Amino acid sequence: METKILYTGKTHTTGGREGASKSSDDQLNIKLSSPGSSRPGTNPEQLFAAGWSACFIGAMGIAASKLNIKLPPDTAVDTEVDLCLTDGAYSLQARLNISLPGLDAETAKNLAHEAHQTCPYSKATRGNINVEINIL
Repeated sequence: METKILYTGKTHTTGGREGASKSSDDQLNIKLSSPGSSRPGTNPEQLFAAGWSACFIGAMGIAASKLNIKLPPDTAVDTEVDLCLTDGAYSLQARLNISLPGLDAETAKNLAHEAHQTCPYSKATRGNINVEINIL
């Protein structure tokens, strides 16, 4: 099977959680800070949550088109990524809270399930972290 690379995101990060990150195309240029700190900037968990939410909505759109359904224009995914510490080891866990206004509960559940199977972020985390999918 041949892999075709569709896009490569490139960033340069310095200073870790108290540093900065910039993309190679200058579209992203952010200060980083630790969760809960008073320093300006975002943290890796927020960035991961934002990327996963956007990707997941795209995957739901693909699933919807296969079923000849149109995603509601106000479709939203509120993703929560927890940074955890267990016995001295750091880990992540996540919740994807999905809003598909106007779709019946069964259709919404099916779209979310299909998206969770195909979304690259969901695939990358499958079996590695606890993930909860909630239909709001």
